[in-house]
Amino acid sequence: MKLEETVDYHIKTTWHALARMYNQLAGDFEMSQTIGYVLINISKEGTPATKIAPLMGMEPTSLSRLLKNMEDKGYIYRRGDETDKRIVRIYLTPQGLEKKKIARDTILKFNEKVLSTIKERELEILVKVLEQISSLTKDFKAEN
Repeated sequence: MKLEETVDYHIKTTWHALARMYNQLAGDFEMSQTIGYVLINISKEGTPATKIAPLMGMEPTSLSRLLKNMEDKGYIYRRGDETDKRIVRIYLTPQGLEKKKIARDTILKFNEKVLSTIKERELEILVKVLEQISSLTKDFKAEN
């Protein structure tokens, strides 16, 4: 079997195409796909920094650099939790809220394009298959 015929190949090339598209679009707004995704995952009440890394599938050290970069750009600020001083919450600045809206609108616009092009049943199957593959990765890792 050729590598181009594997499931991995199609998932990875599609993911790279999506990432490239979002990074090109985000670049027009002084963002990246990753920054946009972090912004989308920060709630109005503030999000504990420790909750962001698992959502992103990132290592804490990489996230720390990213958050520092976002803070330097003026998109976020950090503040200790009022009830539990061990927790640092991440909040959006007004500029961060603006960028979050851009990221959200871009994702929804692309989603509309996908939904208007691909049949609902095909998308349901795709989601189900991707969920199964995700589950298989955990099983496969445990076996090896």
